[in-house]
This record gives sequence, C-alpha cells and structure tokens, in this order.
Amino acid sequence: MMLRRGFLVFVPRLVGLLVVACCSVSIVYMLACTPKGDTEQLALPRVHSPTAKEGYEAILQEREEQHHNYIISLKKQIAQLKAELQGKSEQLKSMQEQNPDPLDVRLDHSNPEKVQVNLLAFLRAQIDKAEVHSGVKLSTEYAAVPFESFTLQKVYQLETGLTRHPEEKPVRKDKRDELVEVIELAVGNLNSLEGDSNTKHRIYRTEKDKGTLYELTFKGDTKHQFKKVVLFRPFGPVMKVKNENVNMADTLINVIVPLAKRASKFRQFMQNFREMGIQQDGRIHLTVVYFGKEQVNEVKSILENTSKATNFKNFTFIQLNEEFSRGKGLDIGARVWKGSNVVLFFCDVDIYFTAEFLNSCRLNTQPGKKVFYPVLFSQYNPSIIYGHQDSIPSLEQQLIIKKETGFWRDFGFGMTCQYRSDFINIGGFDLDIKGWGGEDVHLYRKYLHSNLIVIRTPVRGLFHLWHEKQCLDELTPEQYKMCMQSKAMNEASHGQLGMLVFRQEIETHLHRQKLSSKKT
Repeated sequence: MMLRRGFLVFVPRLVGLLVVACCSVSIVYMLACTPKGDTEQLALPRVHSPTAKEGYEAILQEREEQHHNYIISLKKQIAQLKAELQGKSEQLKSMQEQNPDPLDVRLDHSNPEKVQVNLLAFLRAQIDKAEVHSGVKLSTEYAAVPFESFTLQKVYQLETGLTRHPEEKPVRKDKRDELVEVIELAVGNLNSLEGDSNTKHRIYRTEKDKGTLYELTFKGDTKHQFKKVVLFRPFGPVMKVKNENVNMADTLINVIVPLAKRASKFRQFMQNFREMGIQQDGRIHLTVVYFGKEQVNEVKSILENTSKATNFKNFTFIQLNEEFSRGKGLDIGARVWKGSNVVLFFCDVDIYFTAEFLNSCRLNTQPGKKVFYPVLFSQYNPSIIYGHQDSIPSLEQQLIIKKETGFWRDFGFGMTCQYRSDFINIGGFDLDIKGWGGEDVHLYRKYLHSNLIVIRTPVRGLFHLWHEKQCLDELTPEQYKMCMQSKAMNEASHGQLGMLVFRQEIETHLHRQKLSSKKT
C-alpha cells in the first residue's frame, strides 16, 4: 500500500516535470526567433554605397546561420527530452507491472471471475471504511454526518435546501426509487425470517466518499421485540450488512431531568411522562435532580400524585441546596443509579416525547458502540402561529412538523441517549460549567473524539415546547443582542416575523381596498 501511494505521488511529479520542460523549450524557441533590438542590430550599409548589395547579402547570410544554429540546438534538446520521456515511461510501466491495480478492473477483462471477486472485495472494503461497525474520531461537533429518518411517504431532513421544509415527500425520482429499493430488499430479507414487515424506525445517511448506510427496524413477534436490518450502498448494489433480532423487552430507560423552580412546567412534563412513559411504554425510570428549596414541595407533590394515580414507583428525587447547574444535575442523576447498565435519557422539563421516541432511544444506543443524539423539533410561539385563529389548539394538535410551526434544532446537543457505562467511561460532564449551556457540547465533542458511533438524526417524536426567553438587563450589549436574536429565531418563521413587521402596511392596504370597493 505504501509503494502504491508513492507511485501515485510520483506520477503528478513526472507530469509536472514534462510540462516545465515543454514550457522551457517554447521560451527558448521564441527567444531564438525574435529579431534583435535596434541597439543590437548590425550596422546597415548606406543605400548609395557601392558595397550595399554585398553588405545586405552578408547580413542575411549571418542571420540565416544564426537561425540554423538555434534550430540545431533545439532539435538536440527535443531529442534529449524524448529520450528522458521514454525512460520515464518505461519506469512507469515497470512500476505498474510490479504494483497492479488492487481491483484489477481494466478494459481487458480476460478473467471475468477474478474481476468480479476483486470488485466485491472492494465494495466490502467500502463498508469497512465507513462508520458501520465502528466510529471515527472527529475534530468538531460539526464534522459528524447526520442521519435522516424517513417513512414510506416522507423524509425528515436536516439539509432542507431552498424549500426550507423540515419534512417533505421524496419528489425526485432517484431518491424515491432509492428508498423503495431499500425497503423492498429489507422486507425481502425479513420475510426469510418470517417477521412482521411493519417498519417502526428508518434512518439513513450518506458518506460522500464511501456510500449510504440504511438502518430499518421492524416490529417483532412480541410486543417489545424488534428486528433490525442494516443495509449499505457502496456507490453500487445495496449490500446486506446484517440481519438480526433485537429484543428490547428488558431495556430500561432512566429519564434524568435537572430542575429549579418551574413547577408549572414540571406539571405539564409529568402529564406527558405519565401518558407516554408510564402508560404506553412502561419500561422507564424517572430521576429528578432539584436545585434549591423554592417550589420544591409543589414538585414533590406532583411526583407523589402521579405515583399514586398510576402505581408508579420507579422514580428518584434528589435535592441539592446549591446554584443550578444542568451538567452537575445530569451527572449526579447518572452516577446515583445503582442497578445494572441502563440507557440514560438526558431531558429537560420543556421537552415533549412520544413512546415511539423512547424505542428510538433504545434502538440507537449500544454499550461500547453507539450513542444517540436526536435532533428535536423546536416549536414556535403558538400565540403568533395561531394568532389569526379564534383559539389556540391543544398541545397535541400543535405538535406538527411544518416550516410554519417550528424548525429542527440542529444546534442543540442537550437531549441525548447513551448507556450509563459509556457516560461513565467517557468522563461525564464538565462540572466547572455553571447554569445553562456549554456542558452538552462538551460531552458531545468527547463522544466524537472517541471510537463510539454517534447517531445524529432528526426524530419526529421529540419536541422542544415554546417558552418565553428572558434577556436580562445585566447582560452586556453584545450578549443582549445575541439573546434577542435567539429569541427572534424561536418566536416564529422568517415569513411570519415579516408579516408582523409589515402588519401596519398590510392593514393600510386592506383598508384602502375596502374603501375602493365601497366606492365602486
């Protein structure tokens, strides 16, 4: 391999040498053929001189001899370059014979079977190079290649393009045909195992220099059993990587929520937790790490009432009488667990999740191998979105993924699922970070720098609920400006904010139209 790399480096150098040589010859030839300047011209005889004719003939003869000598010199140089080129060509041919193409895919397919075997070996090598079996160490949080999730009807995408649609139908024929082929192949493999072809979870991502990885999860034979099919398209035929049964019946998720005050938001969170986590999923534990004493009794009362109403005992309440630190709260909540290895879901009180997301959390984590960083859908201000309606719809009716209702929060890394063993081994959170922000990116970078596979994909079952953002007077002018920009981005879409800015102009226009219609 090293010899082949040296050969690949040598070829550009040889080409560059030949180009320089040709340029040199051209320059020499131009200089040789350029007439002398006025100061260097031979003295011409006078016209009426008796020796004028002989003088002109002598000058022409001398010029002809000079050009003849230059031509001879150029021919010698060209001959030398041809000989050098011939020698380099023979050297190149010798190196090619000593180091044949590893694929041996040439125009002369004298041995088709060998070509096919080598081609398959190359395609499988593409799988080994891609992030399929192990992760790749990355430099920054922006270097990770995100997954995109899809159903039979829609693709949920981060790279929205000019349409800015967070979800859309795969309109392009090549994309539609690609996804249909993958699903058909996965279902075909599944049928050989006599499984249910009802897909529950589908994601894919493309590494531009390797191929496209697809992960499809199907409902299993029992309630909590799943079947996973992993496919890879190495810029050629789709190749099956593995076909396995995944049993999640005993996979417990520990939802850890750091909290300070915000009792009303916690009540709303517990309604969601009760319906999705306790009633629908059932394999869940809740850890609340509370900072301070204010509203603590109200928060405890909400927990106790939920426990009594649902006979739910799988919760832990930890109170810390100190300044709020999200990173510390999550770190303590993870380390206080005394049971077997468990999936940790780091969550905030203003998050809404579905039972489908909890299964995605389980399916995209694997101890020592994979961690899950979902991209959640952030909700715009409902009072702006639905301001033209008579009333604001219920929360469940608001959770629609459209560009008018919210955006993919691709800059956020706080909501994450990983096994407790991976969190402990990676070193946990940076406990020097106080308040909100920073600790999540720090942890995310540590996972990117490890050999673990980071699954980054938008999910349709995880929402950030809108809440008013306060920009304090204590902030510096630059911080206050950034805070207000963030607030504007979370309030509404570009178009909706534009309608608010030009509201008076629009109302004036409508008023004029109304008056005009009355006159006619």
